[in-house]
Amino acid sequence: MSAGGPHIPVLIDAILSHCAPVEGTWLDGTFGAGGYTRALLDAGADRVIAVDRDPLAFEMAGGWAASFGARIVMQPGVFSRLDDYGQGLDGVVLDLGVSSMQLDQAARGFSFMKDGPLDMRMSQEGPSAADLVNDTEEGTLADILFHFGEERASRRIARAIITARPIATTLELASIIEKCLPRPKPGQSHPATRSFQALRIAVNNEYDELYQGLMAAERALKPGGKLAVVTFHSVEDRMVKRFLTARGGRRANANRYAPETVQEAARFTLKSRKAIVPGPDELAANPRSRSAKLRVAVRTDAPAGAIDAGSIGMPQIKGAK
Repeated sequence: MSAGGPHIPVLIDAILSHCAPVEGTWLDGTFGAGGYTRALLDAGADRVIAVDRDPLAFEMAGGWAASFGARIVMQPGVFSRLDDYGQGLDGVVLDLGVSSMQLDQAARGFSFMKDGPLDMRMSQEGPSAADLVNDTEEGTLADILFHFGEERASRRIARAIITARPIATTLELASIIEKCLPRPKPGQSHPATRSFQALRIAVNNEYDELYQGLMAAERALKPGGKLAVVTFHSVEDRMVKRFLTARGGRRANANRYAPETVQEAARFTLKSRKAIVPGPDELAANPRSRSAKLRVAVRTDAPAGAIDAGSIGMPQIKGAK
């Protein structure tokens, strides 16, 4: 996504198709540049509660949101508390990860391609990535890189970071990581991709947000309400898949050859057992969508409940935020 370019909501056509008819009150838990909210309103939603922890999101929406009047409710906050912002919802949509508007601003510190302060805070509050990089013990830092970013060279990178501390900027950190890894082949991602992802997730507590947000959606949706979640990497998708498998009345099995066992009354009905992915046209028009996966489920009338974080594959690191 080029700086200043238009935000293209990923898999929006698939969301609208699998969630049709779009009506009533929806909650967009990751408002960002507003692409999903606008699409939902244009498709027939009566009202959208737009949630974001980044105050910049609402500032940027000021120029167009007013035209929808009371149909948009701007709600600063986190989607892990979405059931505090609305009950009896007709739909919830979550587009996980970092937004293009955050990546485009070097001062936010999300991008390893632009020099800026090592920040990465979506809410612009609390400890930054610089605090994490400079204050975390080597073993914990390596665990964060491995479990949150699936970085196989996590211990080598953590050791290099410890040796180079203090580290203040994004390009400084990216350079340290690049020296720890082989030069990428054509078509491969930047060497710092996984490490920056891991640090961003840790700074913003994203896995716990997702875990709590899925349970909050279960509490907030009315029977027949739809949940649509777009993920961008395997850990997020695994968490969503296992949550919906369990809440669909089945227990995920450690042994894939063992028969599925009925767990309890289904809280959701899956619209598709497999993740929905972008088609060729969307991939050509929006490169950001290449790793996206969509899962959609419909709420039943079974009472909401809790689920163990470990059972849905949420990484938990001792000593991490």
